[in-house]
Amino acid sequence: MNRWTPLHRRSALALLTAMAVTTRSRAQTGTAPQAFPVKPITLLVPFGPGGIADITARAVAEHMGRTLGQSVVVENRPSAGSIVASQAVARSAPDGHTLLLMSNGNAVSVGLFKKLPYDPVKDFVPVSLLGTFDLGIFAPAASRFETLRDAVAFARSNPGKLNVGTIAPGSTQHLSAKLFETVAGVDMLVVPYKGSPAVVAALRSGEIDLAFEIAGPMVPQVQAGAVKALAVTSQRPNPSLPQVPTVQQQGIAGYDVASWNALAAPAGTPAAVVERLNRAARAAVASPEVQDKLGRLGMQVQASSLAELQALLASEIRRWGDVIKAAKIEPE
Repeated sequence: MNRWTPLHRRSALALLTAMAVTTRSRAQTGTAPQAFPVKPITLLVPFGPGGIADITARAVAEHMGRTLGQSVVVENRPSAGSIVASQAVARSAPDGHTLLLMSNGNAVSVGLFKKLPYDPVKDFVPVSLLGTFDLGIFAPAASRFETLRDAVAFARSNPGKLNVGTIAPGSTQHLSAKLFETVAGVDMLVVPYKGSPAVVAALRSGEIDLAFEIAGPMVPQVQAGAVKALAVTSQRPNPSLPQVPTVQQQGIAGYDVASWNALAAPAGTPAAVVERLNRAARAAVASPEVQDKLGRLGMQVQASSLAELQALLASEIRRWGDVIKAAKIEPE
């Protein structure tokens, strides 16, 4: 016996219609089928603890956790080219619960490696820029060079005799020095060290004439009189070293280098989730405590739209690819 009455049919039709509308609405808006976030978020950092990337990640993560109602846990996974952390995020579920602290290291790695296990552009969706920070060019406290112009004049008169220290080949510091050679038209001996502490030790002892290093962590060394800052590498003076001129102000036109940190999620993450993460990142970056903490490291703290970060990554990939080719660094 058929128990489906007209009333039953109308009720079933109404239920199916409601389900179809809900499904269509989710597809149009990109919302996730459940609330976000539903568990703690993991933020993978491709660098070791204590550096500017790690400090940035932890400052932003703490504030974002309060905004989102779930903790954002920072996990350090350092490796050459940021590959280990980046690959882990690229392969994670695209639900917004695993994020990457992206940096210009991701852009640099495109030119340094013959084949990456992910595509830095296609396998990630940008969330927001977090900030940019300068590098500086430093000399020993007792250096004969009082200005960057002095060092450039020496290098031009003595090709290959100006010793310049940086961290490992392929790092932002190393490539910044190689770019300087090209733009300034000088031939320097660029000496790579295992890490920043080794570079600072070599600089303080006079083993090297100059060092290219991230400016913020070097400020205490300058304030203590252990080293002196000859220049900062971006287009504008660094707030932590306001009296130090830029490279461009000292006659090297076209030289502009700034590093950056940002947040990215796996490709395929729902648009509504990415948008919520972007709002939380913006709130963190705008907060006085994050501004103060990162500002003391010489960081220009700023957020961005998704499109702005995507454009930055693309332009940095092109730029550093050209530097790597000019420096004749063979991809690994």
